[in-house]
Amino acid sequence: MAGRLSGRTVFITGASRGIGREIALKAAAEGANVAIAAKSDTAHPKLPGTIHSVAEEVRELGARAIAIRLDVRDDASIVEAIEATAQAFGRLDAVVHNAGAIRLEPAAKLEMKRFDLIHQINTRALLAVAKAALPLLEVSDRAHVLSMAPPLNLDPRWLAPYIPYTVTKYGMTLLSMGLAEEWRDKGISVNTLWPRTMIATAAVTFEVGAEFAQRARRPAIVADAACAILASPTGETTGRALIDEEVLRSRGQTDFDRYRNDPGGPELALDLFVDA
Repeated sequence: MAGRLSGRTVFITGASRGIGREIALKAAAEGANVAIAAKSDTAHPKLPGTIHSVAEEVRELGARAIAIRLDVRDDASIVEAIEATAQAFGRLDAVVHNAGAIRLEPAAKLEMKRFDLIHQINTRALLAVAKAALPLLEVSDRAHVLSMAPPLNLDPRWLAPYIPYTVTKYGMTLLSMGLAEEWRDKGISVNTLWPRTMIATAAVTFEVGAEFAQRARRPAIVADAACAILASPTGETTGRALIDEEVLRSRGQTDFDRYRNDPGGPELALDLFVDA
């Protein structure tokens, strides 16, 4: 299949639904082989999508896919998942860490076991997945590590309400910036990507309320931006905290109304950690 990612292999965590699924489908449409990695091995009664259903959607687009059940808190399972990807496709060119946990509670209220979970899935898993993938990324001629994490906005209004969650997401950004420098000589680009507006996903709807769906964009905008980054030459962009709309504008795109979840709806809501 021809496309900007033709012949490349992309490994995506949290790929069974939402943004992860959308990135998988966009990467497939661009010609990539896709490893669909997530915990969702069987159907959920309320949430559509499993690793198997997304893998089938990828194949229907004419691309190759492998479905991998993965708990990103399990180091051994991560290594096995990367090995399975290499066995299936013979290479690995990009890692997208989309798996995430969110709980918008203040420090005084959040239980430590919940913080441990959020930290493990957000920050720690990014490092674990990137390290496991490193040997394969080193031999790719267009290697990327991309994670869903925000710019480092230190305005106190983003710190007080839910600092436990915030610190795990900022930790991902700091980790990515550090890996970008550590791995610069290896020819591996490391960046983060964050939506400018709220994105209509089941996780966001559950945490902030269904009313935000009318003021949100569809996951397709994040997927389009992610694949634009993954298609860029190694070293062209690295160590950056990128915003989806800015990525697409820099590539000449000006029509963003098509991404609205509710065309003609109320004013879009900015995402967390975004001021304007």
